[in-house]
Amino acid sequence: EVQLVESGGGLVQPGGSLRLSCVASGFTFSNYDMKWVRQAPGKGLEWVSSIYSGGGATFYADSVKGRFTISRDNVKNTLYLQMNSLKTEDTAVYYCATRQDRGQGTQVTVSS
Repeated sequence: EVQLVESGGGLVQPGGSLRLSCVASGFTFSNYDMKWVRQAPGKGLEWVSSIYSGGGATFYADSVKGRFTISRDNVKNTLYLQMNSLKTEDTAVYYCATRQDRGQGTQVTVSS
């Protein structure tokens, strides 16, 4: 059974930082491209960032480029999202996902 468990969300002030983690199990993590997506209150799902299975290539939505960094540890079966210079519009539930599956999400709230 595929499991994706996110953690690291919370309440942070504008300009602050958070690091999200996603521990994967039930599949061969190192063989899969991974991504982060988010859903803001009252809005649809938005793609945030992707990383190839080997970590050799990363991609970002324009809205987070230069502020967020995706990475992975294929030994620890863990996906990360380092989020810096957070803005109020980054408030959302953040999910890690494969093409087919998504975790339960972790809430990120950016507010003063």
